[in-house]
Amino acid sequence: MTVEPSPAGERLVRERLARLLSEHDPAATDEAVFRGARFDAGLARVDFPPGCGGLGAEPALQGVADDLLATAGAADGWPLNPVGVGAVAAAVVAHGTDAQRARWLRPIFTCEEVWCLLYTEPGAGSDLAAVTTAAVHDPDGEVWTVTGHKVFSTLAHVARWGLLLARSDPDGPKHGGLTCLAVDMRAPGVQVRPLRQMDGDAEFDEVLLHGVRVPDCDRIGGDGNGWTVALTTLDHERQALARPGRTRGSGPIAEALRLWRQQGDHDPVMRDRLARLWIEAEAARLTAVRTATGEPPAAVVARLLTSEVDQRIWEFCVELLGPSGALYDDWNLGIPRAAGESGRDVRRAFLRSRALTIQGGTAEISRSLLAERVLGLPPEPRSV
Repeated sequence: MTVEPSPAGERLVRERLARLLSEHDPAATDEAVFRGARFDAGLARVDFPPGCGGLGAEPALQGVADDLLATAGAADGWPLNPVGVGAVAAAVVAHGTDAQRARWLRPIFTCEEVWCLLYTEPGAGSDLAAVTTAAVHDPDGEVWTVTGHKVFSTLAHVARWGLLLARSDPDGPKHGGLTCLAVDMRAPGVQVRPLRQMDGDAEFDEVLLHGVRVPDCDRIGGDGNGWTVALTTLDHERQALARPGRTRGSGPIAEALRLWRQQGDHDPVMRDRLARLWIEAEAARLTAVRTATGEPPAAVVARLLTSEVDQRIWEFCVELLGPSGALYDDWNLGIPRAAGESGRDVRRAFLRSRALTIQGGTAEISRSLLAERVLGLPPEPRSV
């Protein structure tokens, strides 16, 4: 359901923005300092409660804040901390304690503390509730001991914290025996190994947990309530992955147009494909704008559409390059400090784009969510 912004809410956001920009010039202020001031002004996530980086305003007003800040030249912190900003913050607001909100939210939005998700395992990907990483409560009840193996954790190599989904009750129901813990990625027993992708970079990692000690005060949500916390993060992660482009013709389609002009290829078939892709990209952008103002499950529509359209655009770009599209001049291991494809070589972007329909839940999972949670169709049979 889409919630339209109220005039009072928009007036409040614009007043806060005007005050923020008058006191902190983005061009002359350290980026982390500016993001901290933005958080304090309630403009990090305007729909979050006051004191948590928000104003308690309608989600639609986030686009107003983002657009005006971009126009003013404020740097976007999302690529530096996509999991923290896009997923974990919402879980901390929804399920965390007051102490946890005070401890973690501001560093998340300043990007001073990067987060990763410790969810997927070698034997638990699409069936996430099948995780086997064990979290054992010590007899005194103050500490958990965690042992297990996680994979495909974005930016785990630079993360300060990891949100872990672990099995705390091996004899309980499949979805009911899970607990979420915030793991200090510098703690003894945490081992991070880069996972090289086919583009040569290692944006994702595998994480080995060898008897890692986690204090109970770093448990997010109740013992056995991990599946509910996980659903909150996944809903918001999909919403973040479907973030709308700020302007028409931006993103991958802009690179396709640049290459078209550069190549000077006037083949009518390719021209028709380019026109079709531009229309699809604009439809995806407008869909993302529309769903961004509603409940998180609706964002799965935009996320699915955007990922598949972007894949087709990068395929088109590589075809435009002709024989040189098969050349790859550097496959040295790269360890990115941020997520995203901005500034990437077309060939690298094409290879990286294969992950777009896998990350944040596969395209098949997205279609099941769309059928069940958006269209209200009967769910597939599931074990409890």
